[in-house]
Amino acid sequence: MKKSLIGIIALLLLAGYGVYDYTKPKDTLQTDNAVNGQVSVGINRGEAAPNFELVDTYGEPVHLSDFRGKKVLLNFWATWCPPCRVEMPHMQNIYEDYKDKVVILGVNLTTTEASMEDVGPFVEKYGLTFPIVLDEQGEIMQTYRVVAYPTTYAIDRDGVIQEIFRGAIDYRIMEQTLERMD
Repeated sequence: MKKSLIGIIALLLLAGYGVYDYTKPKDTLQTDNAVNGQVSVGINRGEAAPNFELVDTYGEPVHLSDFRGKKVLLNFWATWCPPCRVEMPHMQNIYEDYKDKVVILGVNLTTTEASMEDVGPFVEKYGLTFPIVLDEQGEIMQTYRVVAYPTTYAIDRDGVIQEIFRGAIDYRIMEQTLERMD
């Protein structure tokens, strides 16, 4: 009983932080600073997203910097995560509707999976056609300090983080976020 209560309180605190983080005022100088080279690299809003190299599900290397010039939704997820399962169809729909302007980059938190072989069937089941990369060592998960699943970073064309979502988001939130990054 006591463990359940602690779990519920922790979940409520995490949800409350997510709402606060989403609704707090935005820094309007973020993109201008990135263009002028004045943005430091980091994982907070207004900072340039740290570059990384991971291998995709076909064994090909992918760098975050490969997508400079496009808006990116960098999504950290796992196959065992119920909110990730709810969110994935929304990610796929955004990708289909906006793939000329937006990149969805799914980062599977491979170190948290029971088996690496779970990733392929998950991708097939949900019909995911956007790029999926594997964080096999957990280094990128640590770099981006992913503690809630899923976590999504909205990154503008200049590589600057504009929004961070801890927890599942839907099509409407993704679309509104992408429109604000125009």
